[in-house]
Order: sequence, then structure tokens, then C-alpha cells
Amino acid sequence: MMTTTLKAQSIAVVRDSNRIIDNVDVQLSSGEFVGLIGPNGAGKSSLLRVLAGLHKADAGQVSISTGNHTNVLLQQLPDRERAQLLAYLPQQETPAWPLQVEHLVGLGRAPWHRPMSGKSGRDAQAIERALQITELTNFRHRIVTTLSGGELQRSLLARVFAGEPKIILADEPIAALDPYHQLHMMELLAEHAQQGGSVFAALHDLSLAARFCSRLVLIHHGKVIADGQPVQVLTTENLQQVYGISAYVECRDDGVVIIPRKRVL
Repeated sequence: MMTTTLKAQSIAVVRDSNRIIDNVDVQLSSGEFVGLIGPNGAGKSSLLRVLAGLHKADAGQVSISTGNHTNVLLQQLPDRERAQLLAYLPQQETPAWPLQVEHLVGLGRAPWHRPMSGKSGRDAQAIERALQITELTNFRHRIVTTLSGGELQRSLLARVFAGEPKIILADEPIAALDPYHQLHMMELLAEHAQQGGSVFAALHDLSLAARFCSRLVLIHHGKVIADGQPVQVLTTENLQQVYGISAYVECRDDGVVIIPRKRVL
């Protein structure tokens, strides 16, 4: 898998005279699973949409470097090539049609073939693998509109994996999942990074973020407050400043344990 780097420089997003994102620099490279953390309204979703090329920043630029390109502006890449490199999973998505799960997952292969062309052997293999790793093989013929919220989220994640992107941008990918499937999906995202891909995911579960992510980016009011290893970011001071809580923080070999104690008014 080629080395790929996604870089945002001096990004600003303004809405109704409010700076939702304020002069943010962030970089994501192959092999990294980076957690984007911060309270509600911090700007996490807006930043992810800019990085995915779905929202134009009011200032700054997003560039990408791969084996074929060096610091090419994201918007200059052809749509098909960008879709092959990068997959985006939104926070909430409601399927527009009553597709079978297998067909929904198969939409992840769209960037890899021409319109109206048939499904290739590579497509079939990628779809089957995505169903298997997300434990959805027995759901393949279920209609997506009949799924629970967690089952639908797993199907949407399977669609992402079916596309075999180098970069995965995910907005709260485990929010609707039970603890078993939260761990399972975090393991799959971590494995994607370990195999040479990269993941940038907005997360609210700080303990899981600390357990699985190689790096955390903490934002508040659209600004990056901290960027580094979980133990460097999840300090009692940062938790109080950003989340407004007093918390017990224990650094262990398998991650950082965080137990909120009380709100700090």
C-alpha cells in the first residue's frame, strides 16, 4: 500500500459570522489511526467534511500526497480518483432506497468501475470481505430500511471497507453500536491503519479513543487545543478546560482510563 498523507493548513470555516473552524492545521499519514475529540459543537464534523472535500473552507487548503502525487490540492484531483483514495462516513445517514445490505455495501465499489459496467471479480471479493469482517454475512439479504440503528451503521462501515480506500474519514462511527460492536469496529479501523491505511475518526468515547488511537486531536471552539499521543492529550487540565469536567485519569499500558467525577461550573 502506497504512502499517503492528507494535510490541512490554516483551515477556517465561517458560518453566520462565526468561525466554526479557526486556523486549524492537521495532518494524517499512512499507518495512523487518529481520533478527533472535543465536545458537541467543537467543529469536528465541519473539519471532517472539509478534509473529505465535501465542504469548501473559507480559508486555508487541503492537500494530498500519494505515490502518484505530491502536495496536490484535494479539489484538483478528479472525483473518481479522490473517491478511490478517500472514503467518508457521515454522522447520520438514512438510505434513500430499500436496498438489500449486500447491494448497499456494493455501492462502495462505485469509484472502481465505469457507470453501467458489470461487477468484476475484484468487486465481488471486496464486497464479500467487507461483509465478513463486519459480521454481516447473514444480513446480506436484509432490507436496509428494516435494520436497527446499529445494524445500519455496521452496513455503512462495510460499504466503506468495500471501497478499499487508503484514507477513512469517519464521523462518530461507533455512536449507535453496543459495546461488543464498538470494540469490533474500533479493531477494524485500527487494523486498516496497521495495514498501511489511515483513519481520522470523530469519537466521543474517550477511553476507547485512548485505547485504539495512535494520536488524538482535541478541538474546542474550532481551535486545536492539543495534538499528540493520548497520554499527552487526555490530561485532567485539558478535560476541565474543554469538557468542563473533573475526571479521574489513569495512564496504563493498554491505554488511558477516564472516569468523569463532576461538572466544573
